Parts: sequence; C-alpha cells; structure tokens
Amino acid sequence: PPPELDRLVARIALYPDPLIAQIMAAATFPEQIPEAARWADEHHYLTGDALAVAIQGDHLPWDPSVQALLPFPAVLETMASDPAWTGELGNAFLAQQPEVMDAIQRERHKAYDYGYLRSNAQIVVNPGPYIEILPARPGFYYVPYYDPLIVFAPPRPGFFVGGAIRFGFGFSIGAAFAPWGWGYN
Repeated sequence: PPPELDRLVARIALYPDPLIAQIMAAATFPEQIPEAARWADEHHYLTGDALAVAIQGDHLPWDPSVQALLPFPAVLETMASDPAWTGELGNAFLAQQPEVMDAIQRERHKAYDYGYLRSNAQIVVNPGPYIEILPARPGFYYVPYYDPLIVFAPPRPGFFVGGAIRFGFGFSIGAAFAPWGWGYN
C-alpha cells in the first residue's frame, strides 16, 4: 500500500534520478549487494577511470546494475547493512514499479513543499508535477544525507530547513562507466 511504499523509498527518494535508477535495479539482486559492498570498501581509494579499470580487470560476477553502484560505497553499505529493506525495495520495484515511482514523487513533493528540497551547488531540482533531481554538474554525483523523519515533515518553528539535507564527497562518473549504464543521456 502507498504508506508502506513511502516508508520503503524514504531513504533514497531525494537521491539524483540516475542514482535512484541504478539503486532500484541493483536492489533486485539483494544477494549480490554484501559482496559488492565489501569490494567497494576494499577499493575505496580508487576513483574515476582507475575504478572503472579495476572493475573490468577483476571480472566481477555481479549484475551490471550492482557493479554500477561500486563508485558509491556508502550506498552499497546502506543496502548491505539492511538486507531486508534492500530485498523489499527490489521486490516492490519488480512487482509495482509505477507505484514505487509514485511513492518517490510523493516523498519529493513533501520535502519540496516543506522547503527542504531546493537546487544548490550539488543538485538541480526541477519542480513540477514530477520533481526531477539531477546533478548540478553532469557526471558528478553527490549522495545526499538526510533524516526522513525531518525532511518529510513540516519544519518546527525556527528550524533552519537549509541544513536538513547534507552532501558528502562527490563522485565523477565519466564515459568509462558506460558499460554499467551510466551516461549523459
């Protein structure tokens, strides 16, 4: 049901659209996520083309959607640390894709309407009937960090909404990652 789907997608609803697409596809292979998270952690020092070369050189056995998340070790760690949630997300995506995407839009509209979700140096938010979130610089992704209990609820009086969504390090995803579904189109 919609409230359950809203809860399910709340952790990732404010991620950039291309990253959500990769997460949804990878979540359909939950048994591969823990091993991929370990590999990403062991290779955390690699970025950009060097990471793409390592992925290809190691002939990793996982689905391309799982490999596409290797540049985002924190995302893989989140998925690996809660396998029940990851499996539930993947199953919901397989069985109810339109409803899952509607849930993401409901959560985005809440965050936008309450003033939390806005364009900044890391993301561009295109409001409308369907809220689109894209990287501010094409090919350079930031993973947002936020508390769903805060950003999907009305702000308390005097609460500074600008600090509710934070961003860590950015990740460059260039043409070398095309084999895993990353691109500029």
